Amino acid sequence: MKLDMPTDSLTPVVRTTLTADICRKMVSQLIRGTWGEGERIPAERELCQKLGVGRASLREALKALEIMGMIETRLGDGTYVCKRSDFFSRPLLWAIASSSKADARELIEARTLIEVELAGLAAEHATAENLKEISEHLDRMEKAKKSPQEFVQADVSFHLAIGRAASNSILMNALHLIRNLLQQWILSAVAIKGVPEKAYSQHKRILLAIKNKDGVAARKEMRKHLNDMAAFAPQHHEVAED
Repeated sequence: MKLDMPTDSLTPVVRTTLTADICRKMVSQLIRGTWGEGERIPAERELCQKLGVGRASLREALKALEIMGMIETRLGDGTYVCKRSDFFSRPLLWAIASSSKADARELIEARTLIEVELAGLAAEHATAENLKEISEHLDRMEKAKKSPQEFVQADVSFHLAIGRAASNSILMNALHLIRNLLQQWILSAVAIKGVPEKAYSQHKRILLAIKNKDGVAARKEMRKHLNDMAAFAPQHHEVAED
């Protein structure tokens, strides 16, 4: 029996524009690493010559890439490649900004899964240099208990330092994707009386477990910390881009 397939959703195919072609080619080059993170890309004139396109079309494509977070234009200085974690995280930031409470719960679960495992791996792989870096951020937290903004920066840096100590680039990239959420999350918490002191004590126990190379304890302490802080997760997803 022949079934009639619905065709209401079909629309005419739109011919690819020159700007889109330029954009795709530039994205390919950026992901391939033709220009590294923080590197200045060629000037517009040179790009136009290499691509065989006009300046107007090129500028439209560059604007699109900037909105995507792949490049950054610095007035009077040129156009630079952003960090991969910046442009890979942009779609997630859009999702956070427009998602529901259910999605907040899922993000809390994702953060817990990522960071608990990173803490355990850090206990196994942390070098003396890693431990020194984590300790320095813990010291900054202690000194910044009465300064929410500084405390948040030190707190996020502490978690990222643990990520680096874990020596797992995949999990570290995942942590980078949610770092802006972490910043807003922690800021929501430290504004409440008593929370900075509690958070500091918990971070201190996490570091001690990592120093002792106790992966079980490191995971346990990180899980307890994140479970306690989950109560302060932002409910409206006001994501602050740094």
